[in-house]
Amino acid sequence: MTVLPVNRLDLEGDVAALTATLMDIESVSGNEAAIADAVEAALRALDHLEVVRDGDSIMARTSHGRAERVILAGHLDTVPLPTVPGSRGTVPSSWDGEVLYGRGATDMKGGVAVQLALAAQLTDPTRDITFIFYDHEEVDASLSGLGRLAKSYPDWLQADFAILLEPTDGTVEGGCNGTMRFQARTSGKAAHSARAWMGENAIHAAAEILVRLRDHQPATVQVEGLDYRESLNAVRISGGTAGNVIPDAAVVEINYRFAPDKDLAQAEAYVRNLLDGFDLVLTDASAGARPGLDRPAAASFVAAVGAEPKPKYGWTDVARFSALGIPAVNFGPGDALLAHSDNEHVHADAIRECLRALRTWLG
Repeated sequence: MTVLPVNRLDLEGDVAALTATLMDIESVSGNEAAIADAVEAALRALDHLEVVRDGDSIMARTSHGRAERVILAGHLDTVPLPTVPGSRGTVPSSWDGEVLYGRGATDMKGGVAVQLALAAQLTDPTRDITFIFYDHEEVDASLSGLGRLAKSYPDWLQADFAILLEPTDGTVEGGCNGTMRFQARTSGKAAHSARAWMGENAIHAAAEILVRLRDHQPATVQVEGLDYRESLNAVRISGGTAGNVIPDAAVVEINYRFAPDKDLAQAEAYVRNLLDGFDLVLTDASAGARPGLDRPAAASFVAAVGAEPKPKYGWTDVARFSALGIPAVNFGPGDALLAHSDNEHVHADAIRECLRALRTWLG
């Protein structure tokens, strides 16, 4: 195999090898400039595409006047590199036979490689295509490159259907759950722990919060034929100042993953009702996305893939497309359960099969 300079991308070769090349360009959130430069250079070399760049996000599109336009989107960044000695989920990548190891193997350099290969190979697609490669997906939603592009280039984010190439093991995953975070705060009165009767223990006061969350039975909600499993959990707890002081304050952080049948107001009301009587502060919220699999382009894609579609339990940027009125699904190579792990890996054939499916549908 020919070894190319680290920032030169071969879009015509093996898409699995292209994935490894992308992984070898370290791109932890906030450090996407080098990989954005490489992607931009590769796309600008393709005469059939119009290309724009905004910060470390790049978009390219065909303009053949087709009846439908499809967006293929993926993020360029990864979570931080693992710190465990001997981890295989790092940079640069490594091969074990046909299995590719390293940060971004599943989330989501394989999907980005498929996008780039399609950009080069589909010079005359059956549907017009907009390719979006964006920065800052793995961090706070306010920093999202996709969110920025939606505001700065609204005409580029107009389409009949969108596919986000997040890892789904090659299965179409429709829509996504919403996510919401709260802080449940309790207060007390500080005192020396040797004279505890003089104080009020704020950590003990939080016990009822934990009991209600423990006893809560999460729902499974069917939306447009897909079953979305909800979850409501305490994810972190803090309180106290010293080993000999009765704590006067405690905070329980709570995460609610809710089905896309609810909007943000309904989801918030659900949690506030369950924890009625406690001081709740909403700290973060992102709406879910209905699957929209009944739309013509979506139905056509599901039929082309052939496998039974599934719901997406985690939040993804399909919700941003849904908010823009664009039905969207997740479809990409790799097992999402391996994302962000110290053992992150993807099989080369999974990447090749994803490329084949999309090329057949679009070509």
